[in-house]
Amino acid sequence: MKTAARPAPAAPRAGAPGLPAPARPLRYALVVTGLLAALAAAALASLALGSVRVPPGQVLDALTGRAAPSPFRTIVLDVRLPRVLLGVIVGAGLAVVGAVLQALVRNRLADPFLLGISSGASAGAVLVLVVGGGTGLIAGVTTTVALPAGAFAGALLALLLVYGLARRGGTMTGTRLVLAGVAVSYILSALATLVLVVGGRPEQFQEAMFWSLGGLGSARWDTLLLPAAVLVLGTGLLLALARPLDLLLVGEESATVLGLDIARFRAAVFVLASLVTAVMVAASGAVGFVGLMAPHAARLAVGAPHRRLLPVAALGGALALVLADLAARTVAAPQDIPVGVLTALTGGPFFLWLMRRRPEGAAL
Repeated sequence: MKTAARPAPAAPRAGAPGLPAPARPLRYALVVTGLLAALAAAALASLALGSVRVPPGQVLDALTGRAAPSPFRTIVLDVRLPRVLLGVIVGAGLAVVGAVLQALVRNRLADPFLLGISSGASAGAVLVLVVGGGTGLIAGVTTTVALPAGAFAGALLALLLVYGLARRGGTMTGTRLVLAGVAVSYILSALATLVLVVGGRPEQFQEAMFWSLGGLGSARWDTLLLPAAVLVLGTGLLLALARPLDLLLVGEESATVLGLDIARFRAAVFVLASLVTAVMVAASGAVGFVGLMAPHAARLAVGAPHRRLLPVAALGGALALVLADLAARTVAAPQDIPVGVLTALTGGPFFLWLMRRRPEGAAL
């Protein structure tokens, strides 16, 4: 007697075990609208506040093109506006990468900074700065081609090392992942320092501090194009991969049964995540914990499905970094505090709270 063929497993529904239900359309629209309004308010505050306060009317006149040439107009359009836009781009990029990494390794502690990707990108950028930043043609292309390329190589190397160390023995836990990330970060930071000591010039130490602590002070209009393009293309590709990312949250076995080649998919997305992180680090230095905090806040607001999670995480990361940079410019004005210091002061306690809140191995 013939047995009836067993039907193929259906794709997991939103709200299935392992996949928190997405926000309802009205709630999702309200969350996005609220984040956009908060981001616009934070951007306007960043344009007006700082070591020199610009009246709100002057800010609006400068943005609308009605302001006559003046020091206020120069401060708003040539100094602060590129910095605010870079904060939006970098914050969004790091948050999107953090959300994707947490799905790829199925670990709530994953983040470009904690996994050593940011440190690897910083080390690669410093290496290019020392080796190729002297004279001639290489110096002319450092900021446009060589610097992001070196950062990408360093980020990819760091990610491969951390993932390989954490998977050694066949199992990967949050503790192993974080410890591997911390160890690789220290090694690559030491390597960058060694390169500076042996082959660098005294003035390059100040630039190296930028990569290690993070900051948006070097923002210029001509440096925004590459990070913006990478953010748009990278986020678009990751949104197209939203369903496979959702499958990984259910479990590797279920994802394999549903036809996902996990090894190839992970490798491709790891490369894409490393590229996005490298370009952001090349533009802003290593800014930590934005990629950890923003995705968790976004999941609480709209759920885990990535088609909704990634845009909200991007807006949350942009808002967080713009506010952190505003604080960095105003807390000790006229001194400019590295923005990475402030994100670490808030992200470190959040990391400890996250470890205490959920037991090892808990789902996202």
